[in-house]
Amino acid sequence: MWESKPKALEVVGPDQLLTTIFCVNVAALPHGNISEDQYSAVGTTSALHSATLSFLKMTEDQLFIIFSSRFRAIPWPTILNSSDPNMNALIHFLSPLALTLGAFSLYKLSRLLWREYVSNPLNGIPGPPSPSWFYGNMRQIREGEIASLHEGWVKEYGTTIKFKVFFGVSRLFTMDLKALNHVMMNSQIYYKPEQAKSFLSRLLGDGVLVTEGSKHREQNPAFGAAQIRELTEIFVEKALELRDVWIADVEKQAQGVKPQARINVMTGLSKMTLDVIGLAGFDYKFNSLSGEKNELNEAFSMVFNSRLPMPFLFVLRTMLGRLGSFLVPLPGDKPRRQARATMERIGKQLLTESRTALEQVDGEKDERFRKRDLLSLLLKANMSADVHQRMSDEDVLAQVPTFLVAGHETTSNATTWALHALSLNPQVQSKLRDELFTIDTENPTMDELNALPYLDAVVRETLRAHAPVPGTARVAIKDDIVPLDTPFVDQNGKVRDSLLIRKGQTITIPILAINRSEQIWGPDAREFKPERWESPPEAASGIPGVWGHMLTFLGGPRACIGFRFSLVEMKVLLFTLIRAFEFEPAVPVHDVGTKSTVVQRPFLISEPKAGVQMPLLMKRYLLAYHWEPNGPRNGFSLIQFCAS
Repeated sequence: MWESKPKALEVVGPDQLLTTIFCVNVAALPHGNISEDQYSAVGTTSALHSATLSFLKMTEDQLFIIFSSRFRAIPWPTILNSSDPNMNALIHFLSPLALTLGAFSLYKLSRLLWREYVSNPLNGIPGPPSPSWFYGNMRQIREGEIASLHEGWVKEYGTTIKFKVFFGVSRLFTMDLKALNHVMMNSQIYYKPEQAKSFLSRLLGDGVLVTEGSKHREQNPAFGAAQIRELTEIFVEKALELRDVWIADVEKQAQGVKPQARINVMTGLSKMTLDVIGLAGFDYKFNSLSGEKNELNEAFSMVFNSRLPMPFLFVLRTMLGRLGSFLVPLPGDKPRRQARATMERIGKQLLTESRTALEQVDGEKDERFRKRDLLSLLLKANMSADVHQRMSDEDVLAQVPTFLVAGHETTSNATTWALHALSLNPQVQSKLRDELFTIDTENPTMDELNALPYLDAVVRETLRAHAPVPGTARVAIKDDIVPLDTPFVDQNGKVRDSLLIRKGQTITIPILAINRSEQIWGPDAREFKPERWESPPEAASGIPGVWGHMLTFLGGPRACIGFRFSLVEMKVLLFTLIRAFEFEPAVPVHDVGTKSTVVQRPFLISEPKAGVQMPLLMKRYLLAYHWEPNGPRNGFSLIQFCAS
């Protein structure tokens, strides 16, 4: 194929691992490119030197060498018949490597075929057909609305089914509450899947979203009701700042005859919750609402807002676990690593400053000892004499990015959906506003907010019908038997009242599908009706959730430990914003879709390239008082009206 061949090959350092084994004298190769019909690109790497071999691909007649974006081919006869000692060295290296890789691949394939098609205890369980051996049903899940897809499967195949993921691997899906309770309560048997833990660990470190067992329990001394009560003032402060920002936006847009302003509420809510988690999490000022840019803010955006890689490479990388980042480098790895380094550096600085301040306090009455951010609370827990409450510096530091993603994404997303639901239900919005104005201050306490029953019902209904995280999964670390509340007949005619779970089996926990199940909530399960919480259906009491007869915060030892934080922050936001504005839909309801990665984000179907957004029409809600003998407020009666 080529008239000349490479003249020099040398082995590079072991730090290049398997993706950069040889260094080739590119100048010795003939120039030109291989046409697309002559090769198939298996992988690339972003960690290349100018002439470093990034991948070797063998075919029947050629060895493909991929250099960055330039492709060169060397015919096998040139290699095999070469007298060049460097070529012989290459052959001697590749032969045992190829045999090893081939044997390993054959073992993995044989094991997969045996486990899936011969000894799989899930054989006979019904489920949707798999449209692809490689992707399984994952494309349907990725491209569709996940809860609706689950609900469709349940209607057609029953409450306990199986579906396929990558490489034809079976995954168990069940709506059986007894089975789900067993899985969530036995956290010593069912862990987060290794791929998910590896992905989260690379993003967040080993925080509470990643750790398992007793170490997870050690990391939650800062999320009790007493601690959240101390943080409510921060929530209120930032909610009022968001209100003022939106008032300015409304007044700017709603000039002249137009009484309303169109505002993407998701943007403001995201900035507000980021500011809150900065202050409440580790006493750091993001100042996102004021438009200020800082190092940690930019690092956070790089880590969590970057685009996901191509499906094939992402799957290959996650399958390799913690080695995946070395063996399958991806575009964006370097800036993400730099962002993580920035977050860790600033985290260490914050940790040092907090510890120094606490070590210098003069008794518990000292103001520095009474710092209320979660990082300070974790450090104070470490200073306790009780060894079971102590955490290492690494464990404490790992909470910084965890606070960011867990406290930022979920609350802003849930409040976005709450405002959307209220805009579609003006009667609910008006009823809620009437209740909120029974509080005479714009700085309510946590206890005052928790004493408002309709606000609580609206929050519950939002988190039921619009759970931020639609689903999760657990993997068995040993064989187990899962009991079923509702037996079923499998495809072989066998009645099953339990499920044999083999070590390594993954089980889907369908959070949103349970929250919207018609069997539990009735035929209006998909409707937004806060009044249902005045008398919840008896079937809902069987949902094994940590809060509110729903799975939004999961249940068992691995339940969300920050649910009180999210609930109070959400109530503060709704209290402040509903009293200040009236919300109406800006687009038809059928134009609002969802994109699910970790959380469900809204987007406009008519504007898919615009990214996630939730535009609403807003106008200010004003108050007036007039004198009325024996009025509810010492002689004053409240008149409420919207600006027009």
